[in-house]
Amino acid sequence: MIALELDSSMIVALRESAPTVDVRRVDALKADLSAILSELPSPRGIVSNMPYYITGPLLNRIADARTSFSVAVLMMQREVAQRILAQPGNGDRGSLSVYLQMQFEISLVAQVPASAFVPPPKVDSTVLRFEPKVMSFDAVFEAHLFRLIRLSFAQPRKTLANNLVAGLRIPRETVAEVIEAIGLEEKVRPHDLTLEQWVELTRSVTP
Repeated sequence: MIALELDSSMIVALRESAPTVDVRRVDALKADLSAILSELPSPRGIVSNMPYYITGPLLNRIADARTSFSVAVLMMQREVAQRILAQPGNGDRGSLSVYLQMQFEISLVAQVPASAFVPPPKVDSTVLRFEPKVMSFDAVFEAHLFRLIRLSFAQPRKTLANNLVAGLRIPRETVAEVIEAIGLEEKVRPHDLTLEQWVELTRSVTP
């Protein structure tokens, strides 16, 4: 087991409580997680009570390393977990929801009330399980897909068409044709699309 910790005072406590663990003073946002994971035998996993102020960036780093582990069990603020789990049609669904659901099978492990901590924080928490999916497209298409997802949610309250016109800088008539071609209404909002429709949309607008 390898433990990553940035707080030097916590490193001392970790080494005392878990003397067989390889405890390293490392910033998880800067570390090469794939390289660290490669030091461990398979199957490999990631377990983290993620600092809430870096949850988004840390989830991105973990997703970047998804080919290097079999499962990740992560605790985060409940509101963030709700957004990650949000399904098509749910207003909580955003770019992070689609980005992570595209790459992982995500399931609820536990709800953790603030009273479970000492001292208790001001928010409740949720534990989620992430199992990497086998992606069926290459890295170039994947990059196009994730870019399209990000720009489509640039202004979540606007329609998908408005976001695509602004983000891709293409005529509204062209956007309307693309949206209609994949069976959607022109006034559809980005949170309404399924994962399959995001893939179809990307194929339609990628040169």
